[in-house]
Amino acid sequence: MFLLNIVVHSQNNPVKSYQKLQQVWVAYNNQTRITKHWGAWLDLHLRTKDNFFDSLSQTIIRPGITYFFNDGNRVTAGYAFVTIYPADNHKQVSQPEHRIWQQFQWFNKYAKIRTMQWIRLEERFRRKILNDSTLAEGYNFNYRVRYNFLFQVPLTKSAPAKGGLSFILNDEVHINFGKEVSNYLDQNRFFAGFAYHVNATDNIQFGYMNQFQQLSGTNRYRSVQIARVFYFHNLDLRK
Repeated sequence: MFLLNIVVHSQNNPVKSYQKLQQVWVAYNNQTRITKHWGAWLDLHLRTKDNFFDSLSQTIIRPGITYFFNDGNRVTAGYAFVTIYPADNHKQVSQPEHRIWQQFQWFNKYAKIRTMQWIRLEERFRRKILNDSTLAEGYNFNYRVRYNFLFQVPLTKSAPAKGGLSFILNDEVHINFGKEVSNYLDQNRFFAGFAYHVNATDNIQFGYMNQFQQLSGTNRYRSVQIARVFYFHNLDLRK
């Protein structure tokens, strides 16, 4: 019902600005299990701005500490540092963002199909902008909740073992909330592609992603066509 109200509200406000971009997103994602219950998280992201290879739009460094309830359920808490490179309202300076984040992640395995889900809460501190070339003092703050669902089905007999290939569908919705929020439906990311299994635990995912984003103010939208390549690296250091 909450999402429906957002959609109705958006439809009642005519679209005044609709931006289309083409980007490349590459990332390294690591989850390391150190003991029965404790582990570490690290993901690194690099994103271009437009025309697939023009400039940079954003980089992210996101470490965390994970507690494993069991093989299929875990919680993680961490910190992320985000650099937003020169954009429309800060054309000559990069904007830093600090995020504290908490996440519950769970996996399900069936005869052939595998799914992964997470719910993530972020506390976002974005540096204020004075003008095109100057950062202001202080930070804007808001919360954001993210729900992510991934569906994986093998395309070859060997998947998910070494050399196998799987089909991937993935969708993630981002919802803003807090006193300084004007756009509650922040964005939706839909991905369709493939996973090449480097071994039984690691894979490279590549394919197409669409990011539909509502910008600040109810009448500004962005649709981004993305070529996405992510490497997922899982380590188990238990004896």
